[in-house]
Amino acid sequence: QVQLVESGGGLVQAGGSLSLSCAASGSIFSIGAMGWYRQAPGKQRELVADITSSGSTNYADYAKGRFTISRNNAKNTVYLQMNSLKPEDTAVYYCNANVQVPSRRWFGYWGQGTQVTVSS
Repeated sequence: QVQLVESGGGLVQAGGSLSLSCAASGSIFSIGAMGWYRQAPGKQRELVADITSSGSTNYADYAKGRFTISRNNAKNTVYLQMNSLKPEDTAVYYCNANVQVPSRRWFGYWGQGTQVTVSS
């Protein structure tokens, strides 16, 4: 069993910053790509950014220049630094990880989500 636990969401004014973290734990052999997604009310879940195990990153257009994804492989943790936040960034943010379990099979896992609210 693998768990992803997110932290760091909250309420911030427009123009402010928030930092999210997501730690993976459990029966893990290795972790591949990790990422952050978000889902606003009435909208589909969308990619914010992802990062490979070697550190290559990919960002949604709206996140470029404002958000930074990073990871600490030794801690099985992925981070999302969000700057210059806008009200339209309000959403539940979910962590995702591709995990190789001890049987060497790969599975995708999701965190429980953390609310980010940006007030105008």
